[in-house]
Amino acid sequence: MTSLRVRIDLAYDGTDFSGWAAQPGRRTVEGELSAALTTLLRAPEPVRLTVAGRTDAGVHARGQVVHADVDATLYAALPGRSSRSPEEAARTRLAGILPSDVVVRAVTRAPDGFDARFAALQRRYVYRICDNPGALDPLRRRDTVVLKDPLDVAAMHEAGGRLVGLHDFAAFCKKRDGATTVRTLLNYSWDRAPDGTVQATVVADAFCHSMVRALVGSVVPVGMGRAEVGFPREILTGGARDPRVKVMPAHGLSLEEVTYPADADLAARAVEARSTRTLDSDV
Repeated sequence: MTSLRVRIDLAYDGTDFSGWAAQPGRRTVEGELSAALTTLLRAPEPVRLTVAGRTDAGVHARGQVVHADVDATLYAALPGRSSRSPEEAARTRLAGILPSDVVVRAVTRAPDGFDARFAALQRRYVYRICDNPGALDPLRRRDTVVLKDPLDVAAMHEAGGRLVGLHDFAAFCKKRDGATTVRTLLNYSWDRAPDGTVQATVVADAFCHSMVRALVGSVVPVGMGRAEVGFPREILTGGARDPRVKVMPAHGLSLEEVTYPADADLAARAVEARSTRTLDSDV
């Protein structure tokens, strides 16, 4: 079989999924997309996927990216007798197979060296909180967490900014054997959106399990006036999970964007990302 790597850009409402990763007996985004691609291509084996960011149960995505290595002959045959390209045929036909809570934005041929996970430069997440329950837009209830206490956004913004940089984020991650918790947090900012919602923007080269929701959970007490501005930084330097930090609910979180370098730099970026990160890494 001659294989061809394709890039798939997609979005999904994570409410009714048990996360991205396929799990026996559970509905997952990976499971739905893999099944749809397998059906589309009439592939003899399930199509395997590599994702930019493995979202947890209930977490949404507007800018998720996946790659798949598919049979080039089967892929080329997708347009049938139409004048469409295989890419356009794949996108439109997937729309007829996938459930309504998953939308494929684009299907493209991946350039040489592309890897959805390891070639990524950064991931951008947004977390939404409504601190005025009476003003909650009921149409946004699936992607917005409601808190009864008003939040001091300026204090939250200052507290989050003190975490930016190259650090060991072990205090905000669920430890996995053999996996590093060293990450470069590129931006952690808070603002109030035009609709009154309090929003966190969190950008890093990569994230470990539950990191974003724990980062948000460390700053919310500051906004409530229950902790000092330096509290999140204190947790960071402590280097261990702290019971005072509550991991925030999943449904307020959305993966908004994954960015990649120029095509010529993709392979080098993938090699760099696969190396084990330390605080002494040349970044």
